[in-house]
Amino acid sequence: MIAETKKGIFNLFPKTLMLFLLGMVLANIAAEMYLPLLPLYLQNMGADIRQVGLFFTISAVLPLLFQIFGGWISDSVGRLKAVAFGSLAGLFTFIIFFVSPSWQWGLVAMATSAIGRSFVAPSFRAFIAEQSDESNRGKIYGMADTIFAVVGVLGPPLGGIISDRMGYKAMFLIAGIIFSVATIIRIAMATQTKRKEADTDKQESPKAEKPTWKGLKTSIASMVALLLTGGVATWILISDGILDINFNMVGQLMPIYMQNEVGITNTQIGLLNSVSSIVTMALMSFMGWLSDKKGERLAIAGGMVTLSISMTVFVFSRNFYSMMVSWALFGLGNSMISPAYNSLISKAVPEKLRGLAFGLFSTSVGVVALPAPYIGAFLWERFDPRVPFILPTLALLVVVPIVWRKFKIDAQQVPTEGLVAQPVVAQGD
Repeated sequence: MIAETKKGIFNLFPKTLMLFLLGMVLANIAAEMYLPLLPLYLQNMGADIRQVGLFFTISAVLPLLFQIFGGWISDSVGRLKAVAFGSLAGLFTFIIFFVSPSWQWGLVAMATSAIGRSFVAPSFRAFIAEQSDESNRGKIYGMADTIFAVVGVLGPPLGGIISDRMGYKAMFLIAGIIFSVATIIRIAMATQTKRKEADTDKQESPKAEKPTWKGLKTSIASMVALLLTGGVATWILISDGILDINFNMVGQLMPIYMQNEVGITNTQIGLLNSVSSIVTMALMSFMGWLSDKKGERLAIAGGMVTLSISMTVFVFSRNFYSMMVSWALFGLGNSMISPAYNSLISKAVPEKLRGLAFGLFSTSVGVVALPAPYIGAFLWERFDPRVPFILPTLALLVVVPIVWRKFKIDAQQVPTEGLVAQPVVAQGD
């Protein structure tokens, strides 16, 4: 019985996927050491509230330039090779932050970070989809995200403690060393995969091919046609865009609000992120199973309601402990949404477009959302620091009816090649 259980686990997570996840965890622990504290680092380097908003507005342009292209490259050359390319670009992020003499230099670091993420993020989700069956894909995403959630448990507290005690430069140095280890693992995996392409159990899917501009145009045209059908993919893009616009207004303001308005330290901010990730880890696998059994829309809608409650608690919190409740609810909402969203996207698009699709949905309607960080900073200074946080709280509730009515898909009509047929209305089982 024990041997059968172990065999089942390894069937779900082969060694290649486990090593892949190890590289992802190390790289993102390094990233999470500084990302929650980045607005405070910019303040420390002399930026005011509006300059912080401007910084993140400009930074939001950068993924738009690379994300879709990175997803297409992932579809063309293979997931592991794309991840290796992205890691090399991401390594420069830590070097630039470490040597930056002013906050403006951080924009250069964000450019290299955007290039790195554009290759890695779409490949991560697509690679997991290719290692699983549709019948248990939500479960696999849930288990993978549970493993991945250790990033949020370890990264933010580690960054907060180091920055409080040793300064931001030391934080970037240590984070860069951790990221370097992840880069070595990723390059080794890509090299090994290239040598073993004849082994179909170990090679990536879809099969790697030489990228061409003709292939890029064909993929983009197919993806645009898919989004114009009015099916699930269309509504994912619309709902994701609404949330992107609203959350981009407050993402860079949350640590500043907690420190300036509530009096929370860097270490406590790190601990709050950790609390959120612990809750996510505890529930992610169950929520992935739930999305498989009851349908993705139930998990997504429930998660959005939970996130709205979390934001409400955040706005009215006045101490560390009430903030802890908010961040625990945030972790609960994320555990409900993440595996279900990833599973739904992987089912709504054909395999050959998954990398491009994950890149596109990560970018969403970013062009419209570009001014959002600056608008959030303006609302903060013009009215009240709590005002920017009210809008995403309401936006989450607005999107729930869209999710419930439109996020329905008939698995029998999802093609494996070409365009996705428009899904019919079906009950989420």
